[in-house]
Amino acid sequence: EEGSACNTPPKDMENAYMGQGAQVDKGENARMSSFIGAIAIADLVKTTLGPKGMDKILQRVSQNDQSISVTNDGATILKSVNIDNAAAKVLVDIAKVQDDEVGDGTTSVAVFCGELLREAEKLVAQRIHPQTICRGWRLARDAARKALEKCAIDNGQDEAKFRQDLLNIARTTLSSKLLTHDKDYFANLAVDAVLRLAKTGDISNIQIIKKAGGQLRDSYLEAGFIMDKKIGVGCPKKVTGAKILIANTSMDTDKIKIFGSRVRVDAMSKVAEIEEAEKDKMRAKCKKIVDHGINVFINRQLIYNFPEQLFAEAGIMSIEHADFEGVERLAAVTGGEVASTFDHPELVKLGKCDTIEEVMIGEDKVVRFSGCEAGEACTVVLRGASGHMLDEAERSLHDALAVLRETVKETRTICGGGCTEILMAAAVDKQVPSVPGKKAIAMEAFARALRQMPAIVADNGGYDSAELVTQLRSAHASGDIHAGLDMYNGTVGDMAKLGVRESFKSKLQVLLSASEAAEMILRVDDIIKCAPRQREGH
Repeated sequence: EEGSACNTPPKDMENAYMGQGAQVDKGENARMSSFIGAIAIADLVKTTLGPKGMDKILQRVSQNDQSISVTNDGATILKSVNIDNAAAKVLVDIAKVQDDEVGDGTTSVAVFCGELLREAEKLVAQRIHPQTICRGWRLARDAARKALEKCAIDNGQDEAKFRQDLLNIARTTLSSKLLTHDKDYFANLAVDAVLRLAKTGDISNIQIIKKAGGQLRDSYLEAGFIMDKKIGVGCPKKVTGAKILIANTSMDTDKIKIFGSRVRVDAMSKVAEIEEAEKDKMRAKCKKIVDHGINVFINRQLIYNFPEQLFAEAGIMSIEHADFEGVERLAAVTGGEVASTFDHPELVKLGKCDTIEEVMIGEDKVVRFSGCEAGEACTVVLRGASGHMLDEAERSLHDALAVLRETVKETRTICGGGCTEILMAAAVDKQVPSVPGKKAIAMEAFARALRQMPAIVADNGGYDSAELVTQLRSAHASGDIHAGLDMYNGTVGDMAKLGVRESFKSKLQVLLSASEAAEMILRVDDIIKCAPRQREGH
């Protein structure tokens, strides 16, 4: 009796205590499914890597929304893809984190993770245990990190050199995006915008307004703040020496607001009295606002015609419906506070700026605030042929701004163009002979995955990757540590002279995120899919 219970195959034992609808993938199958999913996702974005990368069209398939977007931003592509595979979701996740943390390198991180798993698949097939591979990878990662730190240059103290570094980083980031043809112009624009932020480093203070029409070259950086709103009817269209009250309050109370209330009157004159009382309430509220000694009132909510008329009579410019982000940004720019009650004018901090006026951009009227108190915010006005182009230009510019913001905080920079990958791979290879055991084989695999990065970039440009990467290796071996891929001529060039630079933080984040994620996927040996518990009576 007992013997028969012990001899039950493990699969049946599992089914005995697993609920209905649960599924277990074990050992080889689980690992296989993880590898295939993650590598497939990496291959999806692989072709967008580098300055000669291709774009993808993302088309929505819902009934109501058939819109498309054209992009080569790794994070945007991966966010849009619906995925069922668990390991693939990890890749999407690290690309999102890279996008939030540094802004650039989203494609690199997914592709590098995919390459590591491709190498791991071969090692597992050679019967090397996943834990051994992980141990080897960790040693390799440390060696690569040290090599990366060693080749980083810090020009943070020298303002002119640092600005040049920032320009080079912006150019390098933009060269793989839509803005590549006007990259010098946009690199200058991005660096100016980020340096204005000073120490706050809050990118949300840089507003990007997209206006179709014209060409990309017509885009410009507006030193002040531009609001895509209309000035109230009858209000002054230009104010100098503006004192601004920014509010979040309802200015539509010229009607009875008690819902469900019923008022019985015995004459129409009584209705008029009620309306007059409501108007008096509004008058009192507007008087409180006017008593702040302001000449501009900006509200997040609606301003009805009556209060608008009162403000116009008092010679105050009013702007309604400045959405929440607009109000927050305005408060940051003008040095004011968002107020909701108006009983204590002495406690309210008013915003200040030199001039507020209505200007035309293309066909549209917008409100421009110039000479703001806190000069840290600015507006980038993007022009372009179509909505899709403007969306992609905004994504490209956002990546450049984000990576520049991180570089202002962490001022170290490194050479781009596959130079650091070859450097790190060489550092790992150098350490391999002194490492005993199978860990060394995993370290070699790590170095191979690093070398795949410049190979993929070369492939995307239509060049012979094997030829270029071997030339690059030999250049590094003979002591030329600035050698990298010159993608415009299809040769090996000096990255320092060509001005191809990248942010140290971005590259470090790619190295760490990708290797940690690959390690996590490699450690999986069971995938358990649990069906939700069935509810009784449903």
